Amino acid sequence: MKTIIAIGGGELKDLETLPIDRAIVKLARKKRPKALFVPTASNDAPGYWETFRSVYGKKLGCETDVLFLIREQLIKKQIEEKILSADIIYVGGGNTLRMLRVWKRYGVDTLLRKAYEKGIILSGLSAGAIAWFRYGSSDSRRFMKNGKRVESFMRVSALGFVPLTVSPHHIREKTLRDPGIREMMLRTPGVALALDDYAAICIRDDRYEILRSKRGTVIRKIFRQGGEVRETILRDSGPVSELSVTVRRG
Repeated sequence: MKTIIAIGGGELKDLETLPIDRAIVKLARKKRPKALFVPTASNDAPGYWETFRSVYGKKLGCETDVLFLIREQLIKKQIEEKILSADIIYVGGGNTLRMLRVWKRYGVDTLLRKAYEKGIILSGLSAGAIAWFRYGSSDSRRFMKNGKRVESFMRVSALGFVPLTVSPHHIREKTLRDPGIREMMLRTPGVALALDDYAAICIRDDRYEILRSKRGTVIRKIFRQGGEVRETILRDSGPVSELSVTVRRG
């Protein structure tokens, strides 16, 4: 079964996404699943890896490993063995654009496609949520204006396993993210999913389900229709066909 779990946001080290993390581990249906952490987006931050090992290893009972692509010089065979022997792959947050460029350089994009086809669970938060979709709304490009840092959202082309656009952090960064994704969808075909922090969408073959670690969080479907950008709140579960645009007739 092909499985993707995209988490909108939350601090892993503070256990803010723990109910979602438990659900990810449960989906592996193994007593001690192998969980591979990929921290490329955070520039292979060692502290992030220690957090993952603490949560997914000590707390959730996984056999954990890490794929350092920046801090270590691995040959292709080593990278392939780590990815294709995992039961769960979890991609951390950070700079989405840098992450995707590094992956392409090392052929990780192709290996992750093989993992997806093999049925390995693909998951991640923020940049790690965007990774699996056609496009993402990303703050990877930051610049200075009048001495102040300005957040500039850009559309990034991700791995495209699911033909949707994803935008994370729609509680914590609502005033920036909401107008950003609505503007983006004026020039982007299809549907976007605006993911609240503490909410995740789990897509398994032809069904989806929303996972939460906090009450009141939602995932919204955003799309262009009749020259306007519209939005609806997703139901808690349903067929993947509900994630496409429904055109009103008559």
